[in-house]
Amino acid sequence: MQVPYFAELGLKLEQYHSATINLAIFPHQYKIINPKYTFRNVKWSAENPAEDFSFLDCRILLPSERLTLGKVEVLRGLIYYPHPETKPEHFQSPDVLEILTGYIDNLHYGDELTLEVNSQQIKIY
Repeated sequence: MQVPYFAELGLKLEQYHSATINLAIFPHQYKIINPKYTFRNVKWSAENPAEDFSFLDCRILLPSERLTLGKVEVLRGLIYYPHPETKPEHFQSPDVLEILTGYIDNLHYGDELTLEVNSQQIKIY
Protein backbone atom coordinates (compact mmCIF):
# COMPACT_ATOMS: atom_id res chain seq x y z
CA MET A 1 0.00 0.00 0.00
CA GLN A 2 2.93 2.36 0.59
CA VAL A 3 4.65 1.87 -2.79
CA PRO A 4 2.72 4.61 -4.68
CA TYR A 5 3.49 7.13 -1.93
CA PHE A 6 7.21 6.41 -2.09
CA ALA A 7 7.09 6.61 -5.90
CA GLU A 8 5.57 10.10 -5.64
CA LEU A 9 8.52 11.04 -3.42
CA GLY A 10 11.04 9.71 -5.97
CA LEU A 11 11.71 6.14 -4.83
CA LYS A 12 10.51 3.48 -7.26
CA LEU A 13 10.18 0.06 -5.65
CA GLU A 14 8.58 -1.96 -8.47
CA GLN A 15 11.78 -3.99 -9.05
CA TYR A 16 11.46 -5.51 -5.56
CA HIS A 17 9.18 -8.28 -4.39
CA SER A 18 6.12 -6.82 -2.62
CA ALA A 19 7.03 -8.26 0.78
CA THR A 20 9.95 -7.80 3.14
CA ILE A 21 12.35 -10.43 4.41
CA ASN A 22 12.53 -10.07 8.19
CA LEU A 23 16.16 -10.91 8.81
CA ALA A 24 17.14 -11.64 12.42
CA ILE A 25 20.71 -10.57 13.18
CA PHE A 26 20.72 -11.66 16.85
CA PRO A 27 22.90 -11.33 18.90
CA HIS A 28 23.70 -8.18 16.93
CA GLN A 29 21.72 -4.95 16.76
CA TYR A 30 21.90 -1.97 14.44
CA LYS A 31 21.96 1.79 14.41
CA ILE A 32 20.83 3.86 11.43
CA ILE A 33 23.51 6.46 10.61
CA ASN A 34 22.89 8.08 7.23
CA PRO A 35 20.06 6.52 5.19
CA LYS A 36 20.04 6.71 1.41
CA TYR A 37 16.43 7.96 1.55
CA THR A 38 14.34 9.37 4.37
CA PHE A 39 10.75 10.43 3.92
CA ARG A 40 9.05 12.33 6.71
CA ASN A 41 5.39 12.65 7.55
CA VAL A 42 4.14 10.16 4.92
CA LYS A 43 0.36 9.87 5.19
CA TRP A 44 -0.19 6.56 3.40
CA SER A 45 -3.29 5.39 5.30
CA ALA A 46 -6.48 7.20 6.25
CA GLU A 47 -6.74 5.09 9.42
CA ASN A 48 -3.20 5.73 10.71
CA PRO A 49 -1.16 8.84 11.48
CA ALA A 50 1.64 9.93 9.15
CA GLU A 51 4.92 8.08 9.52
CA ASP A 52 8.62 8.53 8.78
CA PHE A 53 10.50 5.95 6.69
CA SER A 54 14.13 5.40 5.77
CA PHE A 55 15.77 3.14 3.21
CA LEU A 56 19.37 1.95 3.17
CA ASP A 57 21.44 0.08 0.58
CA CYS A 58 22.18 -3.61 1.06
CA ARG A 59 23.11 -6.70 -0.90
CA ILE A 60 22.15 -10.30 -0.26
CA LEU A 61 24.68 -12.98 -1.19
CA LEU A 62 23.11 -16.33 -2.04
CA PRO A 63 24.98 -19.53 -2.82
CA SER A 64 23.83 -20.50 -6.28
CA GLU A 65 23.72 -23.97 -7.78
CA ARG A 66 23.43 -22.30 -11.20
CA LEU A 67 26.90 -20.81 -10.91
CA THR A 68 30.33 -22.39 -10.59
CA LEU A 69 30.97 -24.06 -7.24
CA GLY A 70 31.95 -21.50 -4.62
CA LYS A 71 30.29 -18.60 -6.43
CA VAL A 72 27.37 -16.58 -5.14
CA GLU A 73 24.43 -14.77 -6.62
CA VAL A 74 24.24 -11.11 -5.54
CA LEU A 75 20.87 -9.45 -5.11
CA ARG A 76 20.68 -5.72 -4.57
CA GLY A 77 18.16 -4.55 -2.04
CA LEU A 78 17.11 -1.95 0.46
CA ILE A 79 16.71 -2.07 4.19
CA TYR A 80 13.20 -0.74 4.89
CA TYR A 81 13.02 1.14 8.18
CA PRO A 82 9.70 2.53 9.39
CA HIS A 83 10.73 4.90 12.18
CA PRO A 84 9.37 3.44 15.43
CA GLU A 85 8.96 6.86 17.03
CA THR A 86 6.24 7.65 14.46
CA LYS A 87 4.45 4.34 15.00
CA PRO A 88 4.55 3.69 18.75
CA GLU A 89 1.94 0.89 18.64
CA HIS A 90 4.25 -1.19 16.41
CA PHE A 91 7.19 -2.86 18.17
CA GLN A 92 10.30 -3.10 16.00
CA SER A 93 12.82 -5.56 17.42
CA PRO A 94 16.35 -4.08 17.57
CA ASP A 95 17.77 -7.26 16.05
CA VAL A 96 15.52 -7.58 12.97
CA LEU A 97 16.12 -5.85 9.64
CA GLU A 98 13.37 -5.64 7.02
CA ILE A 99 14.83 -6.25 3.56
CA LEU A 100 13.32 -5.40 0.18
CA THR A 101 14.85 -7.31 -2.72
CA GLY A 102 13.86 -9.43 -5.68
CA TYR A 103 11.91 -12.64 -5.16
CA ILE A 104 14.07 -15.46 -3.75
CA ASP A 105 12.97 -18.94 -4.77
CA ASN A 106 12.68 -21.52 -1.99
CA LEU A 107 13.38 -19.09 0.85
CA HIS A 108 11.94 -20.38 4.12
CA TYR A 109 11.74 -19.26 7.74
CA GLY A 110 14.99 -20.16 9.46
CA ASP A 111 17.13 -20.03 6.30
CA GLU A 112 20.45 -18.21 6.62
CA LEU A 113 21.33 -15.28 4.38
CA THR A 114 24.51 -13.27 4.04
CA LEU A 115 23.83 -9.54 4.10
CA GLU A 116 26.24 -6.78 3.06
CA VAL A 117 25.46 -3.25 4.23
CA ASN A 118 26.93 0.18 3.61
CA SER A 119 28.81 1.03 6.81
CA GLN A 120 28.27 4.74 6.18
CA GLN A 121 24.49 4.20 6.26
CA ILE A 122 24.09 1.66 9.08
CA LYS A 123 26.20 0.29 11.91
CA ILE A 124 25.74 -3.31 13.00
CA TYR A 125 27.22 -4.05 16.41
